[in-house]
Amino acid sequence: MAETTELGRYLRARRGQVTPADAGLPAGTGLRRTPGLRREELATLAGVSVDYYTRLERGRETNPSPAVLDAIARALRLRGDSYERLHELAELASGRPSEPRPTADDTVRPSVLRMLDALRPLPAYVVSRHNYVLAANPPGRRLLPGLWDWPDEQRNITRYLFLHPTGRELYVPWEETVTASVAHLRAIAGTDPDDPRLTALVGELTLKSPDFTRIWDRYDVQERSGGTKSFAHPKVGAMTLTFEVMRLARTGGQRLVVYQAPAGSPDEAAVLKLDPASSP
Repeated sequence: MAETTELGRYLRARRGQVTPADAGLPAGTGLRRTPGLRREELATLAGVSVDYYTRLERGRETNPSPAVLDAIARALRLRGDSYERLHELAELASGRPSEPRPTADDTVRPSVLRMLDALRPLPAYVVSRHNYVLAANPPGRRLLPGLWDWPDEQRNITRYLFLHPTGRELYVPWEETVTASVAHLRAIAGTDPDDPRLTALVGELTLKSPDFTRIWDRYDVQERSGGTKSFAHPKVGAMTLTFEVMRLARTGGQRLVVYQAPAGSPDEAAVLKLDPASSP
């Protein structure tokens, strides 16, 4: 029987990513029909019955205790966002009340637009909780060449990474960047699986990109607040930039993304070429 809850799908996907060697188990003999742990192996590691764990995956058990979830999380080697997502999905499956979900709002406040302009020459843009680009300053627009050729409703960073030819060449390494982008969408899907805008985006990418489907089915989850990205930019060349992601208050999940480079570095010189006002 196919699993019927998002919790069950998450458990099955994560179980498939833990090998017997990862869990300290002998490989055994014979052909394994699953790429990761078997249900009985996971149940043994978590200290629950095979029947109970099977009912969790199949959506027949929807109210696991926090202690059971913690034991399963340890067996699945879940940490950070992946651990938090397991508990959030269990809340959804049980029907227990949770914090209100943010409402979608694509309007960027005038004060945020002024801040975008004040950040120049640093590339900066505002994205929605589903990675739609809502506003950008001039260097932010130049950082993502080709995105602005699309209509407003198609200007999505994840969509750009998979479906735009420049998006597939801009980031180095591409696989690492798209994995993080998909993991963010997975985190959103876990808390609001029926969101129509997210459902439409995932449906389109599933139909058009086998790479997206492959990564989506891994059920990785991640909320990023910053890091480093390397670019092979068609106009200014190679550069490696740090970035910060900041949530904007009272916006339904909007985030401000700002890129920068060390003063006097070749990367900063490349960044300055993105801003018409800073170019010689």
